[in-house]
Amino acid sequence: MPHLSDRVNQISESQTIAMARKSRELKAQGVDIISLSLGEPDFATPQIIKDAAKKAIDEDYSYYTHVSGYQELREAVCAKFKRDNKLTYLPDEIVVSTGAKQSIANVILCLINAGDEVIIPSPYWVSYVELLKLADGVPVIVETDIEADFKITPKQLEAAITPKTKMIMMSTPCNPTGSVYSKAELKALAEVIKKYEELYILSDEIYEHINFVGGHESFAQFDFIKDRVITINGVSKGFAMTGWRGGIMAGPKWIAQACDKMQGQFTSATSSITQKAIYQAMQLDFETYIKPMRDAFHKRRDLVLDLMKDIPGLKTNVPQGAFYVYPEVSSYFGKKFGKYVINNATDLTMYLLDEAHVALVPGAAFGSDNYIRFSYATNESNLKEALKRMKEALVKLQ
Repeated sequence: MPHLSDRVNQISESQTIAMARKSRELKAQGVDIISLSLGEPDFATPQIIKDAAKKAIDEDYSYYTHVSGYQELREAVCAKFKRDNKLTYLPDEIVVSTGAKQSIANVILCLINAGDEVIIPSPYWVSYVELLKLADGVPVIVETDIEADFKITPKQLEAAITPKTKMIMMSTPCNPTGSVYSKAELKALAEVIKKYEELYILSDEIYEHINFVGGHESFAQFDFIKDRVITINGVSKGFAMTGWRGGIMAGPKWIAQACDKMQGQFTSATSSITQKAIYQAMQLDFETYIKPMRDAFHKRRDLVLDLMKDIPGLKTNVPQGAFYVYPEVSSYFGKKFGKYVINNATDLTMYLLDEAHVALVPGAAFGSDNYIRFSYATNESNLKEALKRMKEALVKLQ
């Protein structure tokens, strides 16, 4: 577009947000759309967190705070890391931001120079590559596949490293695949990272609490690389607080100071009221407040996988965390129905939106247009109806 900067022209709109917008537009026209595009829990924020925010308003927590967050909040975050992850951090190694997306952007803008290479296993979360573009970094995409449970191997990681490699970015549990790395798998990758003193790891652990295979494993648990690990977390997913916008970065003090400096010029601190809500969230008992949501997602995953067995042509792994199923759909490529010709997963998602009125996200957003992302962060009734509609629409393709 004329007059816009090259910077904004070179990045793409988030396809998850774009599909959500398209769904809203169709709903406004009276179309009965079931949207499975956004990764947003359908649960309400726990009442105890809402009460803490209301109390903060009544007690006039309405002034500027430290850019990195209230001291007591950062202390509570450190206590959470110690309690849940056996990780030791100090408050000056914590930066609270306006969502984990800003936390990631801060780190990228603070560490990456033009031409620096960043290894990103594919499938990857939609914003990794786009945020990297803003820093003029070079994404080095390492393909994984369904047979490997969408996990990068130490051999693949080592092969991708060059003298220009500055960082690796990845998530566990993973968006969009739901894959969860074990301690042994993370340690094997950490052993590779240890060999390269200038290589950092941005570990996106926002789905920590939505884990169906036991305790969460963090990259920073390995002391021999902890000084090069930047852990990203937040409250959106595990605490059903997407709209509150609360992200957390934990890392070496010098990186935290740089992120504080960067954030100070963009947004300053996140909302003081959100900070007080996060403070309460950091102290919640998992069994009482989080486990019921986690268990509901687990039940929904099993429901979706069971219903998908009745739809030919969908090939999937068994996601061990998050709230997504990421089926491979190439068996439908080359098929037609009416005006629709399916050449890739993007074509298929548009067909399903128009014909089945189900909104999904094409795998192109995550690095491969052979897949679709199916979010089961909605009630079981919606899931059953969505899969019924998908089955009826897909059988029409010949």
